Amino acid sequence: MGRYIDDILQPGEKILYSTTIHGIVYVPGLLCLAVAALCLAGSGGGVIFPLLAASALFTLVGGFLLFRAWFQRWTTETDVTTLRVVHKEGFIKRQTFEMSLDKIESVDVTQSIAGRIFGWGDVRVNGVGEGTKTIKMIGAPIEFRNHITAR
Repeated sequence: MGRYIDDILQPGEKILYSTTIHGIVYVPGLLCLAVAALCLAGSGGGVIFPLLAASALFTLVGGFLLFRAWFQRWTTETDVTTLRVVHKEGFIKRQTFEMSLDKIESVDVTQSIAGRIFGWGDVRVNGVGEGTKTIKMIGAPIEFRNHITAR
């Protein structure tokens, strides 16, 4: 399966910048796996059954959360080309957003303190007569904005 942007590029259009959801989405799954390891270590090798059961439960939840985060990152693309901004989410049920660079009025970046430290944030693209789109938790949002506004 190729990238969505590669399938929709117009003749002469080039990709200037690509990003996706920041890797911070893996943290909940990794925390669950860490708690599972602590429960397993505390169970004394299976002697304390409730801790062993909790370890198994946290392992399943952590594995599910990690898979969901990976799938979300794999199926989300955000690109700036020479002509437009393209955002795609989903695999079977696909949602896309495209806006011509000429129709973009402003680009707003929202970052929390942690987002500033670790490099993720939300970007809101405001279009002239075309509405707005907020792209959540993308990596390097300032660099993404700069590629849109530097024409």
